[in-house]
Amino acid sequence: MGADRLSRSVRLATGVTVPYLEQGDRQAAAVLLLHAWTESSACFDRLLRAVPPTLRIIAMDQRGHGDADKPADGYALVNFADDIEAFMDAVGLQSAVLLGSSSGGYVAQQVAVQVPHRVDGLVLVGAPRSLQGRPAFADEVDRLTDPVDPRWVEESLSWFPRYHDVPDWYIKDRIRDGVRVPAHVWVAGLTGLTTAVPPSESGTITAPTLIIWGERDELLPLQDGYLLAAAIPRSRLIVYEDTGHLVLWEQPERVASDLAAFVAGL
Repeated sequence: MGADRLSRSVRLATGVTVPYLEQGDRQAAAVLLLHAWTESSACFDRLLRAVPPTLRIIAMDQRGHGDADKPADGYALVNFADDIEAFMDAVGLQSAVLLGSSSGGYVAQQVAVQVPHRVDGLVLVGAPRSLQGRPAFADEVDRLTDPVDPRWVEESLSWFPRYHDVPDWYIKDRIRDGVRVPAHVWVAGLTGLTTAVPPSESGTITAPTLIIWGERDELLPLQDGYLLAAAIPRSRLIVYEDTGHLVLWEQPERVASDLAAFVAGL
């Protein structure tokens, strides 16, 4: 936890209040971090420790997650993207590099399609090209009730095999993230993601883009990474060997290094 890290909250024009944290050089170009479905901005704790202080990093809790408001509805992909634009307005960001982990990268792609002038670059970490269709675990999600059982959240991690050691404290934090997400957000968030038109099919992403993929991703096979790279002009794909879908969990230091190099090259 850096001494220069600040935590605040802001009310968005879309009607939700979201907390966010910021660290690094406030005069530098901004990097906005977008967490995955049922996580929170705290998933970036290990990344934040590894990024150089010369980067201005901002991480927010998205609607329904962490300490953000949890409305009854509004969990379509475009709702999340609208929140990102409203957040940038609220904190005075004209534009930013967006780094999205897993489905957070799907949201980032949607922002890049909707408001391309607000996106200086994309770093898509284990992010899908498409999530259309019903995943095998959807029936389990549909049966959730409040309060969400932490034992079930822990068991759900088996959906995403890991190939590198991840600290126990970090895994426990992600279980707490899942417990804090109400059942209706688990369901509506998954539905919003799996029914959305893939952003790379609804428009052309023109932002410079770095795609980071786990070689052993079982949720999103590597072939999907090549298809995503083909769908985004002039994008670059990096494959992390012996890494699963949870790239951010498994290799935060390497992601931090690749992020810093990408921003330096813009």
